[in-house]
Amino acid sequence: MRQSSGGPSPAPTPRERGGPGRWGTSGGPPWQRWLAHTPSARSYPWRSALFVLVFQQVGSGFAAEGQRGESERLGLDVFARGLLTVGPLLLLFRHRFPRLAVFGASAAALVYLGAGYVYGPVLLSVVVAAFSAIVAGHRYAAWGALGALWAGHSALIHVLYRWLPPDGDAPGTNDWGSDLFMLAWIVAVCSAAELARVRRAEWARQRREAEEAERRRADEERLRIARELHDVLAHSISVINVQAGVGLALLDSDPDQARTALTTIKSASKEALGEVRQVLDTLRAPGDAPRAPAPGLDRLPELAEQAAGAGLRVTTGTEGAAQPLPPGADLAAFRVVQEALTNTVRHSGSRTARVLLRYGAHELELRVDDDGPATGDGPTGGGNGLVGMRERAAAFGGTVEAGPRDDGGFTVRARIPLRPPAEPHEADGPPLQ
Repeated sequence: MRQSSGGPSPAPTPRERGGPGRWGTSGGPPWQRWLAHTPSARSYPWRSALFVLVFQQVGSGFAAEGQRGESERLGLDVFARGLLTVGPLLLLFRHRFPRLAVFGASAAALVYLGAGYVYGPVLLSVVVAAFSAIVAGHRYAAWGALGALWAGHSALIHVLYRWLPPDGDAPGTNDWGSDLFMLAWIVAVCSAAELARVRRAEWARQRREAEEAERRRADEERLRIARELHDVLAHSISVINVQAGVGLALLDSDPDQARTALTTIKSASKEALGEVRQVLDTLRAPGDAPRAPAPGLDRLPELAEQAAGAGLRVTTGTEGAAQPLPPGADLAAFRVVQEALTNTVRHSGSRTARVLLRYGAHELELRVDDDGPATGDGPTGGGNGLVGMRERAAAFGGTVEAGPRDDGGFTVRARIPLRPPAEPHEADGPPLQ
């Protein structure tokens, strides 16, 4: 089976709508973008740590003023201020060492409460550290630290109060209300963090899918451009090669015929340059309109004329009422015919070829025949021409069959639906014989 050294390109596929969507990082409120961002393990979130430090220090100061004379709890001293600083300092390392941050902040808060200091926002650093640990995937460490904090607080107010400050503390003033309150906010923190963790994992998955889709689009576009360039150059250079040989052979004996060959070379090269420029236009900024329409079956006469310049006489015929093809399918059909004629010029001893277009109710069947025989020139098995034809047709739900005939000729037959592949269609009758 003859096969050219390159393949026709598939028509451009519609761009997929990639991206994370409404839950992605490209839009939404600031908190959503912040939550969707996965911080680096080497980063130091000093802004949030500074905010927690200021809030705990100032908030605890106001709490001490408000509880003066109303509670037996101790006021703030240097040791209390130090404990209020430990948690925020550990938050600086919560991305690199999440377990250390959550256990350290919980221990500092437990020591603060056990020392009998006034109640205040000392647990804020614990909330931030636990939330970050759960979102980062260290769920059991966060749950364990919060569970230890709750158990330690319960032991403080129900058992250890006898030996810990403030003096005069009695079990009657320490009921189970504070235990239930702490348990409630622990459950709330864990629930919110778990929800954020699930959301972040979903956003990360969507980002990965969007990036993979973008890479696929880039690969498909490179493959499309490579095939389009092959189709343009293989056909035109085949014509130029044949005419160059004719011109060299007749340069001395028949200058007029040699001049005609050079004119054909000039025309074919100009046509090739125009189509190459059109292909390369697709690399311009998105949104720019192409400078020229893509070739289609309406240019078969030009294709036959170019083939005639290479010494191949092409006859064309049409059966049935011509119908428009889907966008891109017209180009695919044209490239299939072009590649089949190029193969005939390069690999067949026949100097005639027949192109027949048959329009059915639901599909276009096209057929390219030559009478052979195969010359054996050029690549015969390592090219991608026939593979490319099949890929072009398959992009629109069609098929391509190619092979030698019993009489020594060669036939290429393609079927391309007249509707997008998603729409079901019936057979269009018996195939071409």
